[in-house]
Amino acid sequence: MSFHIDRQTREELNMNGKFRTDSVYHLFNKVRSRGGAQLLDEMFRSPLEDVTAINARSSTIRYFQHLAIRFPFDAQQLTEVREYIDTSAGKNEVLNFGNLLVKTMLSTLVHDEGLKKIVQGLQATIATLRNCSTFVEMLGDTGTVYAEQIREIREIMRDKTIEKLCGVNIYEALSLKKLASYDYFLRNKFRNKIEKILSFIYEVDVFIAVSEVAHARGFAYARAKPAAANVFYAGDLKHPAIDGAIGNTVKMDNNQHIIFLTGANMAGKSTLMKAIGIGLYLAHMGFPVAASELTFSVREGLYTSINTADNIGLGYSHFYAEVMRVKEAADAVASGKNLLLIFDELFKGTNVKDAYDGTLAVTTAFAEYHNCLFIVSTHIIEVGEALMDNKNVRFAYMPTVMENGRPRYPYQLKEGITEDRQGMTIIKNEGILSLITGGVTVK
Repeated sequence: MSFHIDRQTREELNMNGKFRTDSVYHLFNKVRSRGGAQLLDEMFRSPLEDVTAINARSSTIRYFQHLAIRFPFDAQQLTEVREYIDTSAGKNEVLNFGNLLVKTMLSTLVHDEGLKKIVQGLQATIATLRNCSTFVEMLGDTGTVYAEQIREIREIMRDKTIEKLCGVNIYEALSLKKLASYDYFLRNKFRNKIEKILSFIYEVDVFIAVSEVAHARGFAYARAKPAAANVFYAGDLKHPAIDGAIGNTVKMDNNQHIIFLTGANMAGKSTLMKAIGIGLYLAHMGFPVAASELTFSVREGLYTSINTADNIGLGYSHFYAEVMRVKEAADAVASGKNLLLIFDELFKGTNVKDAYDGTLAVTTAFAEYHNCLFIVSTHIIEVGEALMDNKNVRFAYMPTVMENGRPRYPYQLKEGITEDRQGMTIIKNEGILSLITGGVTVK
């Protein structure tokens, strides 16, 4: 099984988007090679669900951060190696020699570029192998979870023919016989091992790039636990794409697996919920997170309802779209999966009475599913008062501080239910009523 996240959740958390400078993907997209970029894409599409695999990847990235080394390979050469290996050589050395002989004649007669491409590919491959040999020997005995991969590449690099190739001066002309022999060896006999070397280099590219982001931004490495622990704890958790963000401590466990979040508009509720969702998603990737620490139980999926909009194509109003989204979540919860579910302002598309009843009913029902973690936010603080006897609910709010009649938002999570009711004050401060009434005082 794979970690489940649907399109709406990805978009609400702004996870993907190679060309969107505000996306979480863009934050980590510092890879140098084309293969590294493809691997990063794959990691973002497919978070891990196995505790051991998550912790292993996290430890590996942390290891490369500790090394503090630059990516030692040339991106253009790696592209040339990829293209070179992807084309076939002759089925045996004799046929390969014949093919190169034909290409040599064509290059002379009609300026065919075939031979030149092969020579360039061979040169790039030898240069890359030489760099790889130096790199893995420099790593030494790592003693880390990534040690086995390093040992495997080191053994490949100790092949007698590879050692001989690494000593070849790529800028000196080779005889056609040697060219054919080396070409056949690399693209036929040794091809699978070249593929392993490239995969290793692409992984190193991602690990170094991600570790550099972690170092530059002060990110920490999460620790995964089995699903049964049903815990999420984050210290100083922030939204990773917001510079100067305020950190908060967030805790959910078997005793209190629901956070009931209140607070005014602009107080930071949505940003906090997105930070939690992004933190869990990155943690499942084994990537560093914007927190001082993060411990979590693995989930089978992540589900959000933060910016649900109407659907004109299906004829859904805003409210009905919200209802359908909650129904999807209810189906997922009822299936028995271990999930994190985040709901921002349930049923805001209907009247206050229905929103109150719906939010209370849904939150109460969620409280019965102890294998899942929930975050529910609302403006309707009376719902919180009705839930006070439910021991599974933790109450928290994002405060508003009024200073000289103007609101200030500390973005610092506090325990309890907000008592902020500054909406009318803000409306009056902005002079809306005066504009409407033509200066007539409205009490």
